[in-house]
Amino acid sequence: MIGEETPAAAEPGGPWEGVVLGDNLEVLRTLPDGCVDLVYIDPPFGTGQRRRLDSIRTGSGDRTRAGFGGRTYRWETVSSLQYQDGMDLDAYLGFLAPRLVEIHRVLAAHGSLYVHLDHHAVHHVRLLLDGVFGHERFLNEIIWAYDYGGRARDRWARKHDNILWYARSATWVFNREAVDRIPYLAPGLVGPEKAARGKLPTDVWWMTIVPTSGRERTGYPTQKPLRLLERIIRASSNPGDLVADFFGGSGTTAVAAERLGRRHLLVDTNPDAIRITRERLAALTAPPAPAD
Repeated sequence: MIGEETPAAAEPGGPWEGVVLGDNLEVLRTLPDGCVDLVYIDPPFGTGQRRRLDSIRTGSGDRTRAGFGGRTYRWETVSSLQYQDGMDLDAYLGFLAPRLVEIHRVLAAHGSLYVHLDHHAVHHVRLLLDGVFGHERFLNEIIWAYDYGGRARDRWARKHDNILWYARSATWVFNREAVDRIPYLAPGLVGPEKAARGKLPTDVWWMTIVPTSGRERTGYPTQKPLRLLERIIRASSNPGDLVADFFGGSGTTAVAAERLGRRHLLVDTNPDAIRITRERLAALTAPPAPAD
């Protein structure tokens, strides 16, 4: 196993908090040992593709598309965000490996890491993590299942992501009672009291993606739902802890941490990601609009 020492936790309130535009490996190498309580990362999945999300406005523009009842309407693109995921597998693993080593170093002894992946690379990355953290530190493979989008015609439709959870040491935070509960599938079998309380989730999480027209949507191509990050943060950190995301994207980790009374460190190389994150954080503390 790489890095078998157990770091002492750094004092809270250090200069390593906030939203940072920069290379995550360079930022990680500036951090002291054991300064982070929880890390969630959603790195590129190694698909070899460029992800893109266009925001459109209807009623104007030179393009047309068919609508309900055969009607047509005009539309135009008003913004476009892109995210490059073009590395082949070997390059992707070579890119990720030194970052996992540094994340291992900066985690506190009680800390843990959640790595969000999909079918392209999850089995390869799990072997990397076993080498860095030790296979005995593997806690769960969480399946985030959703039912949205098209259906393949020649195989079962892929409708889940994989989240690998590793602990830094033999002890870790798991706030069982803080986790949001879900309904029983057969409430009549457990009695009214248990049915009203609900049950703890298993390692399969049925949870919708961010709706394309929902208020939570930022337009960032890889945005994850707040509910997903809030469940992870509630379970694996305590109020006042430092939660880090070194592939910050749309800022969901920082927003969830702020909402739950945790400190945050978010890093990304994309100026759009930093701008969106700062706007979302500012909206949390903005005064309510005056009533009409």
